[in-house]
Parts: sequence; structure tokens; C-alpha cells
Amino acid sequence: MATGRKISVEELTTHSKPDDVWISINGVIWDVTDFAPKHPGGAVIILEYAGQDATKAYNEVHGPSLVAKHLDSSKSIGNLDKSTVTEEWKSKQASNIESSRPSANNKPPLEAILNTYDFELASQKSLSAKSWAFIYTGANDLITKDANIDWWRRMWFRPRVLTGVKDIDVSTSILGQKYKVPFFNAPSALAKLSHPEGELVLAKGLIEKGSTIIVCNNASFSFPEIMEVVPKNHPVFYQLYVNKDRAVTEKLVREVSSYNPQAIMVTVDLPVVGKREHDERLKTEATYKAPKSFQSQNTKGDKKGSGLARATGSFIDSNLRWEDIRWLQTITSVPIFVKGIQSAMDAKKALEYGCKGIYISNHGGRAADTAQPSLLTMLEIQANCPEVMEKMEVFIDGGIRRGTDILKAICLGASGVCLGRPFLFAVGYGQDGVEHAVDLLKDELETAMQMIGITSLSQAHPGLLNTGDLDKFVYRGDSHPWARKIVRKVKL
Repeated sequence: MATGRKISVEELTTHSKPDDVWISINGVIWDVTDFAPKHPGGAVIILEYAGQDATKAYNEVHGPSLVAKHLDSSKSIGNLDKSTVTEEWKSKQASNIESSRPSANNKPPLEAILNTYDFELASQKSLSAKSWAFIYTGANDLITKDANIDWWRRMWFRPRVLTGVKDIDVSTSILGQKYKVPFFNAPSALAKLSHPEGELVLAKGLIEKGSTIIVCNNASFSFPEIMEVVPKNHPVFYQLYVNKDRAVTEKLVREVSSYNPQAIMVTVDLPVVGKREHDERLKTEATYKAPKSFQSQNTKGDKKGSGLARATGSFIDSNLRWEDIRWLQTITSVPIFVKGIQSAMDAKKALEYGCKGIYISNHGGRAADTAQPSLLTMLEIQANCPEVMEKMEVFIDGGIRRGTDILKAICLGASGVCLGRPFLFAVGYGQDGVEHAVDLLKDELETAMQMIGITSLSQAHPGLLNTGDLDKFVYRGDSHPWARKIVRKVKL
């Protein structure tokens, strides 16, 4: 770590050239000249703080040890000499960026939260504009995001009566591991935007209630930091983005595998970051001006925008192929799930490639806008290759907001049902908020089961559903039912 050398503010500010970049984080001075081009969020974010104090921006999205994980100890130059810090300099650093910290003053009391929609409303009032935009937004016109929610409402229950539903069991088993509830968090980046302890309180809350965390590749805290709050031998899942630099991914997979997670979920539905306009209207650091020494350099965000999503996803490999699933299987014995299945044919392919599970998802409507709702993909798999669901675990997310939605997914064959935004919003209340969200969903699930006449999830089946309103949208086969590909044969 840092040497004993004290570095003055004056000396720090001299290292603000494109080929000489120092920044201060929590009182430690780091040389990030070589790291900036490799930064997962892009070089721009790093370079904007050249010769400056990046503590505030760093702490709002990252855990304290993440910088040491990515930078060699030799890059730790020394400690900031506090005796050289003036009020004028401190004021300048504080005004450089818009805070993304939530405001506890605007939140209603937790007991006033009656469902996941209430968590969303509370977060809209308490989160900063930047944090709200990052979590809430979807791609383009939000059509897929909204359809994800709406389509669960278009499927009806067909309740059975007089079945005796006094005692209810909502537990489930996945890859041989029993959970008290069948739902989990959908892995989402930067939970620290909702709460200073982000994924730490998310993990503790879910585990306390008998679920577990699916750790996001882009979590605010490192995987080892999150595992510190997970009880010994308690199962977790890990979501992986494959890096353009395969050596980085291989190192990460080996590190994650050493903790023996239940599965590694490889995200495949986001080869590039979608156009998320709510997020991009608010620049990653809205009011910061780069040092003059950089203004003539190529350090501006691209014309596509500069939101948090684009910043945190720039490292993702857009050339990922099915053969890479085989490659991942050679470097880990942990079961591989493919996350981002959006067609029956790809579900079949995942089975052919030896995956132990699929995760039906359109990235919460944050990838390809007008991609079909996740529910429709599940119906398509049921119609074309139901055997896939018998031979692999099946997770699903996308628009799930109620216990009734969870039950419908399980009736159609889901092993695990995941919620993204609702749990991120619940994190705003800390561990208590996460536990409260689980309790609300569990209560809704139990009530729904009693209402339709079943007492355990093993009794759930498609016959308890009326899918008639959606059946006409379900494709049989992989080709369009009547349109054909046009090959031009125009002669001059």
C-alpha cells in the first residue's frame, strides 16, 4: 500500500497530464496513468480527476478495497499531506460533481411500504437524479421494460377450490440446494447508488430470509468483500460479463470459483450497452470540468452518450460466441448458466453446450428495446422445447413485481424467479428494507397459492393458468410463420 511519503496538494495537482495522472482516494495518492485506459468504465472518468481528489465520486459507487484490487501496490505513491489541504481546495473538490447519495429525509417510513411499487415511489423521492436515472431507465422508448410488467397481468389464474390450503410451503430446491423462497435478486450493478453498503445489505437481507444473492460482475463491492458477509457454506450465484481481455475474465472466474458458488451466470444479452436515454441525459459526473491540460485531448465521452450504464459497460466483449461457453467450462468446474435467453432455439443450444441452467431475460428492457417480454420467451420454450426445462434449471426476470407474478412463472416451469429494480429500490432502506421486500413478496406468494388451491410449489403447473390472451404471440419453430427473407435479384 501507500509509502510513508506525504504528498502535498500542490504536488498532486502537477500530475494532471495525459501521460502522468495521479488521483487521491481516501487520502491515498495513486498513479493511474497506466490504469486509466484499462478502466472498466472507460478512461474519461479517471482522467476527469487527474491531479484531484476523487474520493467522493469513488465512494459513491465503489467499496473501499476495490482500488487496491485493480492497482498494483507500486502504484500507491503516498498519502495526501493533510496539512496542505486548504478550505478553498476542499470546496473546489466538493463542488466538482453532483452527489449521487440518496436522501433519507424524503423516504416514507418502512412500515408504510406495502408492495414493491411503493419501494419504487419512495426511491423516486429520495434518490439523486443520477442514481434514479441509472436504476429506473430502460432502452430507447422503454417499450420492452414496460411490456415486461404488463404481460404478467395478461395471464390469468384458473383457481381450484376445496383443496385444503391451511399449511403452505414456498421452499424450493435448485441444483440440490434448498431455499426458503423461490425468488432472488436479479444481478444489478452499483447497488451503492441506493445505499452506502449496497450489495452488503442486499446479501445480508436476502440470506436472513432464506434466499441468497446473485452477485453482479459490476457490483459496488468486490466479490471477496461481499463474501465476507455471507455465512460459511451458504450458497451464492455469480453473474459474469466476459471482458474483451480474456485474461481478465479468466483471472476473475478462477477467483470466483475458489468460493464455490452454485453457478456462474454468463450474461449474453448485452454485447453492447443499450441506449438508455434517461441515464445519458445526466452525464456520469454532471458538473465536472476536466483539467485544461486535457481539453485538447481525446477524453470526451462518445456521441452516444455518457451515462453510468455506458461508463460501466465499456469493457464487455461484443464478440462473444457459443464457443466461449466451452472455454469457460475449461477453466471452472462451477456450473454455467447462460443469462439472457430470448428464444427457444437459444435455450436448446444452451443445453447442447452443456449448461446446467438458463436465465430468461432481456436485461430488464435495458438491452434491445422491443425485444419480446421475458414471459413470452418462457411460453415459446414451453411450446417448442419443454424438455429443456426438465434438464436444466430455469431462472427468469423481467417485470416481476408481485407474488402472483412469481407463482405464474413457477407454474410455467421456472426454478428461480428474479427481481432487479424492486430489490435495488429496497436496498435504499438497508438490510431492513431488503428483508421487508422479501416478506411482502413471500406473503403475496403464499396468499396466491392458497387462492388457486395449492400448498407447495411442486403442485404448480400450467393448467392453473389461462394464457389465451398471449397464445397467438407464441412462435412455433424458429422461422417467421409466413414472411420470408428477401434476397434482391434486381437486374439493371
